[in-house]
This record gives sequence, structure tokens and C-alpha cells, in this order.
Amino acid sequence: MPQTTPASPPADASGARVPIDVAVGSIGVGIVVLGLKILAYSVTGSIALYSDVLESLVNLATAVATLVAVRVAALPADATYPFGHHKAEYFSAVLEAVMIGVAAMLILREARDALVLPRTMTAPFLGMAINAAAAGINGLWCVVLVGHGRRHRSPALIADGMHLLADLASSVGVLTGIALAVATGWWIVDPLLAVIVAGCILWSGWIVLERSLGGLMDVAAPAERVAEIRRSIAAATDDDAVVRRLRTRTAGRATFVEFHLVVPGHLSVAAADAIAAAVETRLRADIPAIAVMIRIEPATEAAPARTGGGAESKSM
Repeated sequence: MPQTTPASPPADASGARVPIDVAVGSIGVGIVVLGLKILAYSVTGSIALYSDVLESLVNLATAVATLVAVRVAALPADATYPFGHHKAEYFSAVLEAVMIGVAAMLILREARDALVLPRTMTAPFLGMAINAAAAGINGLWCVVLVGHGRRHRSPALIADGMHLLADLASSVGVLTGIALAVATGWWIVDPLLAVIVAGCILWSGWIVLERSLGGLMDVAAPAERVAEIRRSIAAATDDDAVVRRLRTRTAGRATFVEFHLVVPGHLSVAAADAIAAAVETRLRADIPAIAVMIRIEPATEAAPARTGGGAESKSM
């Protein structure tokens, strides 16, 4: 009779602390950058810099949401959520995408008024210098966020980092445009830049939303992760064991994998279970935060066992 080894929740306590610390840092960075951009806008009256202020306000709000999300995602599995709380990070990313859209609409409304009645700027060079300092801080923190997000497979941190990257790009564009407006006296460039910024952040919001929805819909693990899983299974089994119907899904930092392990029909239950236990142990050693579900089948029931441990004889 087929046997199933239960999937125990992925344990990643050592890696959960880092995303939380980084999320706390994002709030501090967001406050500093927002303060600098408000100061830059107040001394210039630039609509393009106003758009930068709104984007940084979204960054700060989503940094708070990210902190909440990674804290919830780090909670251990329980009776109510037996597979863990990993998907909480995807909700944070979706919220960020929505807030990006709201900010873009506010920017477009302000830009529309300025296009009808163009405004001159006061102290543009001082404002540009302040905004450049804020952009530099954002750029450095973006590298930190994306690096930690990819290392710990945190959708919330990656989304936050990608948003900061879009913020940095728009800040560079704003500074270039303001310099052009000052040099030529074409003040209409200022609201036109704000419109471009709104379009850029809408695009970044769509990318964040698309990635997050993939996670909420139980998207399969990346091809390289599936290949790593197959290598680990092959290393833990001999030529008589065959893997069939391997399926994966991801949820934040966690990877869930399930498959049928076909073993020779003459093996005892204890021997077959020992093989499955060895496979699970190897997978947990090679891949962090993984939950494994293995269904043991005798070769006579599923398919004749053949050479090539870890190879898939049939996919579903």
C-alpha cells in the first residue's frame, strides 16, 4: 500500500530575523528621505519635486506594511495555519502596488493644474542639492533591500527595494529636468516631468503587483530551484528509486515540494520509509525553508523502477 511521509513546516528561524531588522531599517531611512524631499519641495515649489515627496510618502507607508508582513511571515506554523504564514509578505507587496497607484493619481492631478498655469521655481539649486542627497540615500538602501530580499527570498523586501529603485530613477530624471528648466526658462518642463514620474511609478507598481499575484496563486518554484531539488533527491537515493509527479510551489521564503518516490516492491515498509527519510533530510540540508511531502509507491504499483536515481519517469 502506498505510504506518505507528512510535510513538516519549513523551519527558517535563523533567516527570519534578518528581514525583520532590514524592514525596521527601511522605516528609519524612509523618514530621513521623506524629510529631505519635503524640504527640497518647500524651497522650490517644484511640481516634479512634489511628485518625489508623494513617492517617498508611499515608500514610508509601505516600509511599515513590510515590517508587519515580515513579522507575520516569520511566525511558526500553528493549528490554524499549518503551512505557515509566509504568504503575508505577498499581501504587503499588493498593498504597496495599490499605494503606488494612488500616489500616481495625486501627482497627475497636481501636474494637470501646473500645466494649465505654469509656476516658476524659487531656489532651484538648493532644492536640487537636497533632493540629490535624498536620492543617494535611497540608492544605497535599495541595494541593501534587494540584496537581502533575494538572499532570504522575501517578496516584501524585494518589492520595497524595486520601488526604491524606481524612486531613484525618477529622482534622477527630476533633477535633470529641473536643471533643463532652469537653464532654458521653460517652466512647463516641471509639470511634464511630474507626469513622466507618475507613469514610471505606475509601471513599477504593476511589476510589483504581477510578482505578488504569482505568489498568491501558488506559482511553481523557479527552474533553478527545481533543478536543485532534483539533484538533492538524486544524491540521497540509489539507482533503484525513481521520482514521479514532482510538484513545487513557493510562499515567501518557503518552498513546498511533493512527489511520488517509487521503490522496489520487495522492500519492507521500514526500508522504504528509511529511503524517504534520507531524501527529506538531504533536501532540508541543501535547501533552506523547505517543506517536503513524499508518497512512497512500490515499483509494481506505479511503474517499473529503473536506473537513474532522482530521475522522473512520469510527469503530471
